[in-house]
Amino acid sequence: MEASPALILSVAFIGLMAIGVPISHATGLAAIAALLSIMPPMPALSVTAQRIATGLDSFALLAIPFFFMAGSIMNRGGIARRLIDCAKVFVGWMPGALAQITILANMMFGTVSGSAVAAASAIGGTMQPLKDKAGYDPAFSAAVNISSCPTGLLIPPSGAFIVYSLVSGGTSIAALFLAGYLPGILMGISVMVPVWFMAKKRGYLPMPPLPMREKVSAILSALPSLGLIVLVIGGIVGGIFTATEGSAIAVVYSLVLAGIYRELRLTDLYRIIVDTIEATAVVSLMIGTSLAMAYVMSLAGIPQLIGDWITAISDNKYVALMLVNIVLLLMGTFLDLTPGILIFTPIFLPVLTHLGVDPVHFGVILVFNMCLGIVSPPTGSALFIGCAIAKVSIERVTRPLIPIFLSTSFALLVVTYVPALSLFLPRLFGFIK
Repeated sequence: MEASPALILSVAFIGLMAIGVPISHATGLAAIAALLSIMPPMPALSVTAQRIATGLDSFALLAIPFFFMAGSIMNRGGIARRLIDCAKVFVGWMPGALAQITILANMMFGTVSGSAVAAASAIGGTMQPLKDKAGYDPAFSAAVNISSCPTGLLIPPSGAFIVYSLVSGGTSIAALFLAGYLPGILMGISVMVPVWFMAKKRGYLPMPPLPMREKVSAILSALPSLGLIVLVIGGIVGGIFTATEGSAIAVVYSLVLAGIYRELRLTDLYRIIVDTIEATAVVSLMIGTSLAMAYVMSLAGIPQLIGDWITAISDNKYVALMLVNIVLLLMGTFLDLTPGILIFTPIFLPVLTHLGVDPVHFGVILVFNMCLGIVSPPTGSALFIGCAIAKVSIERVTRPLIPIFLSTSFALLVVTYVPALSLFLPRLFGFIK
């Protein structure tokens, strides 16, 4: 295999990113630059266009705009407040109750919305004034919101797993959805534990006990929203419909629920449709150009080069997993969730499957790493949103983030080295052997 296409691809991609070219454009242009080193201009452009078009010609990808739309409807339909009230029932007794409520509400809202940024905005925007009034340090409040908002991305339905399924060559979406449950809950717990100790040290108190009537009312009010998860995942796992069909059902369910809550106006639908189109266009371009780049990486033998590098250090899969985690954690600080999945899946998946790692397990590891990346300095998207909501600088938030990041990193190691945590449910329902 020629080394020059690999070098050109790497240099072009890093160089374009360094000068501020959007990642989807940098990916496509780097792929074209590498192809130009092995074929004339017209065929290089034709191959790139063909790879983008064929990459997007997938029925499964229809799930992405539908889940985007369902999340947007949920975001504007009064769901956040109901989930916060429900979270008070379960974690309001803990030290730093408002912080713990933020974590649990982010877990639930991230699950139904499918977006860490939407969770950080909706839950953080609602909880921040309450925490300010209770005397919470804004930097601590921001750290809690930032570190907990990605937890819902692991708990299905998750657009990240749909993208991974596509780029990994058709890994079962149902298996990935089931695999995300326990690691997602573990990630939430790994945020709650250090927050418990930090809140006790700072003297942040539990909430006064709620009357039983209020507890029952809060739970019943949130159940219809959480019913979306049961409906979609139950239907997919039960074989009643596919993930794509489930995403369309999620839109209908969200609209019905918003109508019942009467907090969604007709004028909001226009903004929801526009937001969905914009988000879908961004992700679709990113997917198309990343698949073109994956094709060029295959031509250039980059996965083989990475595999040789890893196995030269050690052919032990546990050592390989540690090396992969280190690379993903470092690169995740610069890449958002979707581009991270698109770029690193074709690089690391062949290596790890050769060493005996299940593709479903690697999908969970990859998404977990990217979730940690979006909350980390210097470029984490959730980091910027959380700081903006709390009106604090990244420098101030970094200090309370460190113990939480260490705890979630330990949870990542547990997920990495205890495959049963990810594979138990998919095996239980017969999606993998």
